[in-house]
Amino acid sequence: MLAAPINPSDINMIQGNYGLLPELPAVGGNEGVAQVVAVGSNVTGLKPGDWVIPANAGLGTWRTEAVFSEEALIQVPSDIPLQSAATLGVNPCTAYRMLMDFEQLQPGDSVIQNASNSGVGQAVIQIAAALGLRTINVVRDRPDIQKLSDRLKSLGAEHVITEEELRRPEMKNFFKDMPQPRLALNCVGGKSSTELLRQLARGGTMVTYGGMAKQPVIASVSLLIFKDLKLRGFWLSQWKKDHSPDQFKELILTLCDLIRRGQLTAPACSQVPLQDYQSALEASMKPFMSSKQILTM
Repeated sequence: MLAAPINPSDINMIQGNYGLLPELPAVGGNEGVAQVVAVGSNVTGLKPGDWVIPANAGLGTWRTEAVFSEEALIQVPSDIPLQSAATLGVNPCTAYRMLMDFEQLQPGDSVIQNASNSGVGQAVIQIAAALGLRTINVVRDRPDIQKLSDRLKSLGAEHVITEEELRRPEMKNFFKDMPQPRLALNCVGGKSSTELLRQLARGGTMVTYGGMAKQPVIASVSLLIFKDLKLRGFWLSQWKKDHSPDQFKELILTLCDLIRRGQLTAPACSQVPLQDYQSALEASMKPFMSSKQILTM
């Protein structure tokens, strides 16, 4: 193993409240990048020196070495940055699929999302910009809000607003200059998701892929009836079950092209040696954490 991030879903899996739980005893970590050091005599698709990432969740990436079957791994190009390779298999894939699979969006259309500073959120901003989509990015208010806003705008965010600003009546004027979004991406739930729904265009879709607030999605009856809004969910592990390994490889290569063109960068990261995993886990669970913890081996 070369490097492996700590994602919210990794924490959920350890806590036992995730959709896929490995048999115990288990190794933590669902994402990361490794370098092949040796292959068995029947292995044809990989050779020593190749970079690989897990094909599926539950592989256990927080370790220094491992022996896996060829089918458990997907080769990635080694000419992309290490941090990009380590964070490629979950968040950017989720962002890309949500932008492509729910609404037929055209350049100039807009997308609204909460948790915009998350790993998925940062990927959504960049991939949307590459596709010519305009993003409205909702974040929680914080002391360094201007710094965060500037950073997200440098990634391609058109608008960065706080949860409080989203609730103000003046939001009506917001859509004089840009189309109402047909797609909302929800990683929070609770009041935040209710506000996203209020901003959607008639017939639009809100896709929920996380629940950071640990509160249910509350949808107003009138919005569902009079605007015919759709509520959907997305889980990358299910998408992989419904698609072939080759389709997942194609998705990875599409994202690698964006990385090479400079259109997709890794989220803001802090590299931590594996032996300091306890401090990295603590840091990853702090509120307003703007830096993803990446364990390096």
